[in-house]
Amino acid sequence: MTTRLSLFDSPMFLGFDHFERTIDRLKKTSDGYPPYNIEQVSENQLRITLAVAGFTMDDLDVELENNQLTVRGKQTDDSDERIFLHRGIAARQFQRSFVLADGIEVKGASMDNGLLHIDMTRVIPEPQIQKIEISNNKKSNGTTAKNVIDVEGDK
Repeated sequence: MTTRLSLFDSPMFLGFDHFERTIDRLKKTSDGYPPYNIEQVSENQLRITLAVAGFTMDDLDVELENNQLTVRGKQTDDSDERIFLHRGIAARQFQRSFVLADGIEVKGASMDNGLLHIDMTRVIPEPQIQKIEISNNKKSNGTTAKNVIDVEGDK
């Protein structure tokens, strides 16, 4: 049995094991096809642009599952019907994945001149303050004493 050490093995990082799985998924996606750009359109808007020349909208599939955005392209092979003297443009299928941070929402996708644009927005969550009740397990006269501590602190 081999033990793999990681930064997330520390007891200070409780519940961060999904980050390690995300990093492992990112390591597996090393193919450079199709090329893409990621741009920040405004303060809270992002856009991924993939060069998908030769693909139609029907050949492409964009899917979001568990913060992983996946773009798949599959063309029908019509090489039996055509005779190529030189074939330098491959009609190959692809799958490109992007792991999105929490708070990133995909707003839509569009095609323009062989480029697939996927628009996203960063949603800034409202801060949540939660009061945690502390109970005293010592029972005196059949009652439980309770104190409330303000997690945010006194202001």
